[in-house]
Amino acid sequence: MSDSQTVSAAVAKLYNTYPFPPEALLDEPPPGYNWRWNWLAAHNFCTGEKPQRQDIRILDAGCGTGVGTEYLVHLNPQASVVGIDLSSGALAVAKERCQRSGANRVEFHHLSLFDVEQLPGEFDLINCVGVLHHTPDPIRGIQALANKLAPGGLMHIFVYGELGRWEIQLMQKAIALIQGDKKGDYRDGVQVGRQIFASLPENNRIVKYDKQRWSLENYKDEYFADMYVHPQEIDYNIETLFELIDASGLEFIGFSNPSFWDLERLLGKAPELLERVKGLTDACGGLNQRQLYRLIELLDPEVTHYEFFLGRPPLIKADWTDDNALLIAIPELNPCIQGFPSQCFFNYDYQIVNLSVAEFEFMQRCDNNSTVADIFASVQLGLDGVRTLLKQQLILLTPA
Repeated sequence: MSDSQTVSAAVAKLYNTYPFPPEALLDEPPPGYNWRWNWLAAHNFCTGEKPQRQDIRILDAGCGTGVGTEYLVHLNPQASVVGIDLSSGALAVAKERCQRSGANRVEFHHLSLFDVEQLPGEFDLINCVGVLHHTPDPIRGIQALANKLAPGGLMHIFVYGELGRWEIQLMQKAIALIQGDKKGDYRDGVQVGRQIFASLPENNRIVKYDKQRWSLENYKDEYFADMYVHPQEIDYNIETLFELIDASGLEFIGFSNPSFWDLERLLGKAPELLERVKGLTDACGGLNQRQLYRLIELLDPEVTHYEFFLGRPPLIKADWTDDNALLIAIPELNPCIQGFPSQCFFNYDYQIVNLSVAEFEFMQRCDNNSTVADIFASVQLGLDGVRTLLKQQLILLTPA
């Protein structure tokens, strides 16, 4: 076998031994939501408006045991979903999971990312979470997926970050050294890793980090194996991440956790430094956004992963600065909020939101038919208030 085939076979063996993720199978739709897997919410986040179509095709690339696939089906009731994975053991669990919960608009294929061209047609949304960094050639993997993304489509990606996983890398190397010739025996690797953690002093940095960040998950052998005895892992920093993104040929739309990438939360007490950062310019004289991202992760090195959206042009982004256009737009509630109607509820990211009386009344009148101007007839909010609700991802807007 080629080196790439050898690595892929080793990864498949891990997930056949420990199907991942090991979430419980349910006889009903899964609880809550992940807005990144909801086409309406994700499209609104990326473009500022509701998508024109909901009868889309979705690919879950590297679906594992189908946890994300199940959500993709239930959160997008008009979509058809395809899941692929190179582990037959994980796929067997994924099929049972979706069958039991009634996620019946899905088909599964035992297929590597590198062979995704074997699937017919293109996809409007491609979900690839926790996969590319476990392939022998992530650039080849992301290019293969990009070739299957339809014009105007979105790709949601999650890959590991090196700064926040430094202690994990140390433990991975330690386990491999002790395993020696038994490296690749994943059950032995888990046993060795458990013994190491049980033997290290409580104040050991690796022990403390695991307890602080991962212990609630790592009591399960599946999570422990995925983290500490994986045969293939490539971790990124901002510089290497954008090399991967650029190789895709797609447009970088943005990180799905934009508040983390706000430098003011770190240097807000030093406005003179914030002013100096404006001197980080690119070839066109504008702010070098990638250097800004790099500065943020250097100052806050807890970055364990990057989660972001890419898009294939033409991807039209709404501009709601025109008052007349906003007045005749039709607002509706973001489908990924919880606890509404109430002035205090959870937003799309499960953060608490407190609305003013006018904001609450406006959202109550978002019936998917009335325009902003119609609602203004009985609510004193103002256009800036509507823009605030939109910026907070609390409402979606459909252009006239």
